[in-house]
Amino acid sequence: MEFFCYHRDRPGSTALRMELLERHWSYMDQYEKELIARGPTFAPGGDAPSGSVHIVDLPDPAAARAFAFDEPGYQAGVYRDVLLLRWRDMLGRTMWDFPGGRAGGNRYLVLGLGAGGAADLTAAPGCRNDLIAYGPLLSDDATTWLGTAALVRAPDADAARGVLDVERYADIEIHPWEFGGRR
Repeated sequence: MEFFCYHRDRPGSTALRMELLERHWSYMDQYEKELIARGPTFAPGGDAPSGSVHIVDLPDPAAARAFAFDEPGYQAGVYRDVLLLRWRDMLGRTMWDFPGGRAGGNRYLVLGLGAGGAADLTAAPGCRNDLIAYGPLLSDDATTWLGTAALVRAPDADAARGVLDVERYADIEIHPWEFGGRR
C-alpha cells in the first residue's frame, strides 16, 4: 500500500530540524527500499525548510502511522502537523527513476485538495516528462478520492500548478521542493 506523508514544520523549528538531520536520515535509511519519493519543501522565495515529503510503500495503515509518527523530528516537535493519506503511484516509478535526474530546473510539490468527484486520475500527456511523482490522495480504504499530489519540475510555481485542473480542487498548495536523502 502506498502512502503520501507530509510533515509540515512548526514555525521556529529550523535549528532543531538541522540538529536532528542525521537522525532523520538514519531513520529513513531503514525504509530505503520502500521509499518512492522524499525530500524537503521550502518557504516560498526562501531557503528555510517548511516541511518534509515522503511517499512510501508499506504493508498497511498501521505501518504508515508508525513510519510518520516515530520519525525523530516528529518525536522532538519539529513538525506542527502531519498529512498522511493513501496514495497511488500513477507513474510506476520512483523519483530516482525520473529521467530528468536530481538537479536542473525548479522542483515543486503540488498538493491539490479535492472538492467533489475525482479529478486528474491520470497525468495530462503534456506534463508527463516533468513529473517526478504523481498520484491521487485517497481515504484509508482507498475508495474515496481526496485530492492529488505531484512532485514536478517546472519553470515556476504557476507552471507547476498547471499539472492539475484548478477548477476541480477546493485548494491547491505549491511548495518549492528538492530531492531528499543523503547526497
